[in-house]
Amino acid sequence: MVAVRPGDADTALARRDPSKQVVLIFGPDMGLVRERAAALVRRSIPDTADPFALVRLDGDELSSDPRRLVDETRTIGLFGGERVIWVRAGSRNIVPALAPVLAEPSGTLVVVEAGDLKRGAPLRAACENSPHALAIACYADTERDLARLVDTMLGEAGLAIDPDARELLVSLIGGDRLASRGEIAKLALYAQGGKRVSAEDVRAIVGDASALALDDVVDAALAGETADAVQALGKAFGAATRPDAVLGALLRALASLHQMALQVEGGSSVDRVIDGARPQVHFSRKPKLSAALRALPAGRVLKAMLAVDEAVLAARRSAPLAQAICERTVLQVAQQAAAGRRRGR
Repeated sequence: MVAVRPGDADTALARRDPSKQVVLIFGPDMGLVRERAAALVRRSIPDTADPFALVRLDGDELSSDPRRLVDETRTIGLFGGERVIWVRAGSRNIVPALAPVLAEPSGTLVVVEAGDLKRGAPLRAACENSPHALAIACYADTERDLARLVDTMLGEAGLAIDPDARELLVSLIGGDRLASRGEIAKLALYAQGGKRVSAEDVRAIVGDASALALDDVVDAALAGETADAVQALGKAFGAATRPDAVLGALLRALASLHQMALQVEGGSSVDRVIDGARPQVHFSRKPKLSAALRALPAGRVLKAMLAVDEAVLAARRSAPLAQAICERTVLQVAQQAAAGRRRGR
């Protein structure tokens, strides 16, 4: 069985045994699948634009004409040299087309791209059980993978990145390698002319600006930082964030804060409660969450939840007044938290 562990994938592709003439690259991270397949093809032939050296086949079409793959693998290039067959599997079964190639390799490399294949899926099983194939799974990048990708791409652009900016950036990307590359490339372009990438650069350019703006509103309001909450709310509206979305985010944050406040009142320390939160709280948000827990006891948080819940309903019933309702509600929550900080709870 020739199945490659995800952590060994890049090494296995770079040092591919020539006897492994079929390479199946599959997994839920289609960006990484595409990136690895393209890199393997580029390493195998000098010119990917040469139609005699590279043949691209659609899997669904191939399933209707299984003999075509065998014919292509046994075709000699017009000018000689290496040939590669690049197959993008679709929804139909291509194992009948692949089986004779696995049984009698011809020397032509066949690269097969596929989506997420469960263990035992016919295509995956055929390649994992063949001595002439490699099966490489592509899963979402780990934090370490993403940090390495960030350092590599920004280093190639002549940029360094601050540690807190790297951690923030890694928290905003991932899930799809090509999408991650696109966000890092956008950040590198934005930061050109400087030498270092800061957390402010990341917040300004990467990911969903409206989501980041929501975090800023919520964090500032719950920490009792009234001026910052108003400023963040203006940015959120500037990013076309709906008032009811702001209130919804504030309501969810208050619900989470209420559970944490109950734990604190039960005897747990603020730091322990924050560190034990699930999902984990990003390091950049911990100081304001700590301030919120020290300013707002569970009873006041519950009252704030009820007020915000009523504001959500009011904003949805009266769209013309939604922004004003949102502003008033956010300001009220921030003022309550600020008063709690002054009182020391």
